[in-house]
Amino acid sequence: MSKRLLLSFALVLITGLIYSQNEIPENYFINPLDGELVLAGSFGELRSNHFHSGLDLKTQRRTGLPVYAAAEGSITRIKISHYGYGKAIYVAHPNGYTTVYGHLQKFCPEVEAYIKRAQYKKQSYEIELFPKKGELTIGKGEILAYSGNTGSSGGPHLHFEIRDGNSRPMNPFLFGLNAKDTRKPTINHLRAYPLDAQSTINKGTEAIDVRLTQKADGSYQAENIMAKGSIGFAIGTIDQQDLANNKNGIYAITTSLNGETNFEVKMDKFSFAETRYLNRMIDYGLYKDKRKRVQKLFIERNNPLSIYTQQVDNGILTIEDSLAYQYQIKVKDYAHNEVIINIPISGTSDTISPKNTATDYKDFVYSDQGYNFNEGKFEVYIPKGAFYDDYFLNLKAEGDKLTLHKDVLPVHKNISISYDLSGYNEADRDKLYLGRINYKGDVYYSNTRIKDNKLQINTRTLGEYTIAKDTDPPVVKASNFTKGKWMSKYRYLKFEIKDLASGIKGYRATVNGKFILLEYEPKTKTLTHDFNDNAVTDTKNELKLIVTDNVGNSTTFETTFFRKPSIEK
Repeated sequence: MSKRLLLSFALVLITGLIYSQNEIPENYFINPLDGELVLAGSFGELRSNHFHSGLDLKTQRRTGLPVYAAAEGSITRIKISHYGYGKAIYVAHPNGYTTVYGHLQKFCPEVEAYIKRAQYKKQSYEIELFPKKGELTIGKGEILAYSGNTGSSGGPHLHFEIRDGNSRPMNPFLFGLNAKDTRKPTINHLRAYPLDAQSTINKGTEAIDVRLTQKADGSYQAENIMAKGSIGFAIGTIDQQDLANNKNGIYAITTSLNGETNFEVKMDKFSFAETRYLNRMIDYGLYKDKRKRVQKLFIERNNPLSIYTQQVDNGILTIEDSLAYQYQIKVKDYAHNEVIINIPISGTSDTISPKNTATDYKDFVYSDQGYNFNEGKFEVYIPKGAFYDDYFLNLKAEGDKLTLHKDVLPVHKNISISYDLSGYNEADRDKLYLGRINYKGDVYYSNTRIKDNKLQINTRTLGEYTIAKDTDPPVVKASNFTKGKWMSKYRYLKFEIKDLASGIKGYRATVNGKFILLEYEPKTKTLTHDFNDNAVTDTKNELKLIVTDNVGNSTTFETTFFRKPSIEK
């Protein structure tokens, strides 16, 4: 290769890298639905244990609306699950980005047939496929799928994402998509925090709620704060667009002290590896106790989030005696609607007696160390990095019940809980499981395994756990047919299944000894077979359905139905 050719190749490569890293194509992707974008959820919205990774697009409370490919590309991943995104499809585009479409009802005919073949081959409804590039292609604006309500969806909508070449979700608004929005963000809460033992706010050492007054121009004026030492603020805020009243997330928050910017958070892009650090950014204890979600405008240790775009001293304010400060918070949505909060702060020399931090809790953990605790028949292993801070823990066992503190501390890594089974008969052990006790006293199954004569679970939620027993098999009921019924005019075979203790784990059905595919919807506790699969070909059909719960109890449902497949459905 000549030097000139080598130089030209290098320039092309560098130009491509610069483009891919710095230039976002604003007119490349189109709206995947007909009509205007109407949001049920925004990018970066604060959710349980994670940031929302896309846009939730309203579908008029309906399912079955056409979902269009946002750009031409190749389908590289299809995942069908009972939970999460439900039925989801991933399209890789020539410009290096990938779009994701979740909670779908079904796919376009070519893709639907491709998936059905794979499901019948694996004999499983839940499946994950990775077609080769070029195997399944789609054109821009072509129907890719139909909207639904599958997986962990709270109602019919389309979950839509755009990911970069490193599989990091990006804000679709960056690409020129937009929702009509002339409404300013709403401020719900302002909270102030003394950040060490020597710091005070209004003569106290505890976090306080700050009273706000809204002015005629829409801005907010906070009450004057008397403070000393290191302090920080947190804010509770939402955004709403013109066409829907859903309480969506904020795009950007910027703070300044005496006119100088000292902190900014912006929802442009993040990685899935960091998303759980949301629990470090919010006041987790306040959310669990009061259901108020506020995000801190300062950065504490063990918080590596990449969404912080500016910061001075981690956003922490140092307040000195006799000095006056003007702290300002600007909250902005992507359409540049903005709300300002002005907070006057006066430095004071108040000396406060150290608060009594004595506790009856005997167990103390450092976040950078791992620990093994033995409490009665329970063993608890807390790995290094499970917590963001150092804490005293309320850890105790009373018989078959374990108190693992209270769910007011965020847990980042799995804590392992084991229970010694030596006190139980061999015959009983297979029906036992470890479950978490909710506030009503109900026990919820945790994914339990038996190893080395112990029940074991992993959890990232503190609280109370106990041993539970499930000897009752699942309940199975045919919902649209009875024994001996002719089903020629029906498209679907439907069942209701439920398990009141450990929950449904699996199911399998055959007709005349041949596997048939069933689709499980946990929200409605239904199983459905589509006769259009053409798996049922005989007139007389002996059906056998086996449903199993999480500890191995099973129910076998057998019946006979009749059908003339030649009759048009």
